[in-house]
Amino acid sequence: MATSVSPAATSTERQMITLPIAEGLCCFRGLSPQRSRFELEYALERGSTANSFLFAAGPDPSGVRQAAVLVHPPGAAYASVFLPVLHQALPDPAAKLVVVVGHVNPNRVALLRDLACAYSGLELVASNAGAKLLRELWSLRRPPAPGDDTPQPPLPDLPEIHVIRQEQTLPVSHGHQLQVLPAPTPRWPGGLLAFEETLGLLMSDKLFSAHICTSAWAESNRSETEEERRHFYDCLMAPMASQVDALVERLEELDIRTVAPGHGPAIDTSWRSLFNDYRRWGESQQQASLSVALLFASAYGNTAAIADALAQGVSRTGVRVTSLNCEFTPADELVRTIQMADGLLIGSPTLGGHAPTPIVSALGTLLAEGDRSKPVGVFGSFGWSGEAIDLLETKLRDGGFRFAFDPIRIKFSPDAATVRTLEETGTRFGRSLRQEQRKQQRRGGGGLRESRSDPAVLALGRVVGSLCVLTTRKGSLSGAMVASWVSQASFTPPGITVAVAKDRAVEALLHKGDRFALNVLAEGRESGPMKQFLQPFEPGADRFEGLDLQLSPSEQPLLPEALAWMDAEVKQRMECGDHWLVYAEVLHGGLFDSEANTAVHHRRSGANY
Repeated sequence: MATSVSPAATSTERQMITLPIAEGLCCFRGLSPQRSRFELEYALERGSTANSFLFAAGPDPSGVRQAAVLVHPPGAAYASVFLPVLHQALPDPAAKLVVVVGHVNPNRVALLRDLACAYSGLELVASNAGAKLLRELWSLRRPPAPGDDTPQPPLPDLPEIHVIRQEQTLPVSHGHQLQVLPAPTPRWPGGLLAFEETLGLLMSDKLFSAHICTSAWAESNRSETEEERRHFYDCLMAPMASQVDALVERLEELDIRTVAPGHGPAIDTSWRSLFNDYRRWGESQQQASLSVALLFASAYGNTAAIADALAQGVSRTGVRVTSLNCEFTPADELVRTIQMADGLLIGSPTLGGHAPTPIVSALGTLLAEGDRSKPVGVFGSFGWSGEAIDLLETKLRDGGFRFAFDPIRIKFSPDAATVRTLEETGTRFGRSLRQEQRKQQRRGGGGLRESRSDPAVLALGRVVGSLCVLTTRKGSLSGAMVASWVSQASFTPPGITVAVAKDRAVEALLHKGDRFALNVLAEGRESGPMKQFLQPFEPGADRFEGLDLQLSPSEQPLLPEALAWMDAEVKQRMECGDHWLVYAEVLHGGLFDSEANTAVHHRRSGANY
């Protein structure tokens, strides 16, 4: 498929390419090779893309001329490369331009304002919830810094909004049939999908996306982008798995041939497999015996980013997260979710010194319906004040609720280190719920779980593993864990496998392409490293503080008291129940002590480490 590239772009800066799809239809793909945002969804650091689709102006089958239709415009971050390409395709500023807005956030609204300035005939197409958000955000600006009296330029008028309340077909040119479908979720209540019926092209926006920078129209096979799509799902879809599953079921009724998401390459040969993966990935969430209610509202997306990181951390422990956007959640659903939850997290931005009205209302419901014996957590973002977070904390403490962690207050948006701390905070929250559940089960069952006396489990415990400490550093982030489920996996190239529990903080730093060191411990000298790395760490704590470390060739931390070390690169990951099995190629290695023996871990049961 031919492409055209914006002439001023280089390989390290954003650029816009044009991918022709059919007569009168093309994809504008924004390429972002480098990570520029710190939200958890970008943590794999493989760049990103933003896909939008332009149906050219022209006659429909009956001969009536139809306006150009732009589906899923990018955010303002791509404005400098997107607007010139769009202007080339649609040079007349008086021409009518219809824009289908797949989801609404301040970043998208900023670009829509640019379009309103550039095209006098702009018309927006949005769902009912999306239209509400557009009206709220159109005149909303970040507050100026204290003392900054610089006048801001006037905003353009909000264009006419065509509200979509149910599935509807829009008139377009060149024989195309464009169906738009409302697809609300808690994270994107204004969600709107688009389906071109003659091509079977589903423009799915956030659904089925992956953050990966590629100019190829479609993936060559499912495994090529599976890790990126799974990471995107875990970060953003898992907390609303039931709603996402319902959407996938609806979409299977369409005559789909290609899925083109808002981020990443299209899927044209294996989209059914991806649909099945979405169902499979959500099963563990929906079948979990424990649940956390995550209540939030977000004006600029910063509070939602905090919520995403907390939810990801909780989900790692096998606890289901039910995410509710308070602005668009019916009262009965809010009450039901609060009453059924085993833990509660509530977050709010501060707008004009206050919490948004939907959060104040949700707080009242929580105070009236919440169980005081269940743990809570409060979080939020703010610009120049944080009154909303103070309100949540004060009311819940006065109401007799038990806090699982100190209130989280983040000015503007979280950076990479803060996102990591938030994720670990969520993991600790989920673990505490699991521990309480196990205590209750022991009290109810009168002793150890039956599985621990199962002969097969006892036999499994006789599998012996060497004691190691896995260490890793990636930019400003680092992590470590004691590892005993380690094995050589290949001769050529030399490779090893390490089993990593899903709720380990270090797991987030062990994706394809990441580096780590494996420090093999020496018999008789294992107690020091074991004590260091088996102790509980506070979220965000430096695991290596106070240690005298050496560095591997890829600058991974090495423990001099170890017997041997290996410097390895992750090549593959396989999901194995409550663990990830990481396969890595050994690139470098050496011995610290050629005389000592390897420390070995003996277990009595295969039910625990």
